[in-house]
Amino acid sequence: MMADPALRDVYVPHAYPEQQADLGEITMNYAEAGDPDKPAVVLVPEQAGSWWGYEETMGLLAEDFHVYAVDLRGQGRSSWTPKRYSLDNFGNDLVRFIALVVQRPVVVAGNSSGGVLAAWLSAYAMPGQIRGVLCEDAPFFASELVPTYGHSVRQGAGPLFELFRTYLGDQWSVGDWEGYRRAAGAASSPMARHFVADEIPQHLKEYDPEWARAFWEGTVGLNCPHERMLSQVKTPVLLTHHTRGIDPETGDRLGALSDEQAAQARRLMESAGVKVDYESVPDALHVMHQLDPARYVKIFTQWAATLAE
Repeated sequence: MMADPALRDVYVPHAYPEQQADLGEITMNYAEAGDPDKPAVVLVPEQAGSWWGYEETMGLLAEDFHVYAVDLRGQGRSSWTPKRYSLDNFGNDLVRFIALVVQRPVVVAGNSSGGVLAAWLSAYAMPGQIRGVLCEDAPFFASELVPTYGHSVRQGAGPLFELFRTYLGDQWSVGDWEGYRRAAGAASSPMARHFVADEIPQHLKEYDPEWARAFWEGTVGLNCPHERMLSQVKTPVLLTHHTRGIDPETGDRLGALSDEQAAQARRLMESAGVKVDYESVPDALHVMHQLDPARYVKIFTQWAATLAE
């Protein structure tokens, strides 16, 4: 059993010093790089990711931006909050972070569920906080239990999340890594089979598996349907769409979202009257910002140059 991360020695040094901001309910961990006189950017990691997945990207972006990369609640060194993992809570943490720490309008770039939160901020943040959002391979609809369009989380990443729930447990209360390895290795889900390692990866040591249960059971977005959220965005948006398809052996969905879901997300956001750009990069892996930072930064920088000051 692995206790609250504040009580256990699981962390390792990184390229940038870590800082903490007291947001009220939680303490948010973050790092920053670049000149404070340059435009502000907030980077939001994927589920089970931490700010340090953006280390190389931060160095490249720091030439032109003042960059903040954060750990969401339940990830990294930020507070773990049992029974309090939801899109609305994640989003409001970021609203407070921008208000208290950044203190000026920002561009937000999030990956995967962090990309969903970027759209959440475009829709629901305080007036004037957000200049634009990059949704990097964001699983619009595909991370919902009962989506309005296309396949649900249980036909995509869900089987992996179920294994996290079962073998790791909320707050690592089960902690059966060997049982997880056996089950994941024998799973029909290609995504589950991909997440097999002899040792617990660093990013998972810093992750509360209750996140996974919240997505598998649908509680994470219970009061935040994607259709409503996307129809209320208020800023320019860039959606990058990475590798996707259908596994020929199992019929399982591959990738974060389907072409149909990406198209519907764009239609809804455009119906809100904002400019929506779409970058299809089907040869890119899900965490492009970490595995191909130069390509990611080029896409981000070219798009950010089109935003109003």
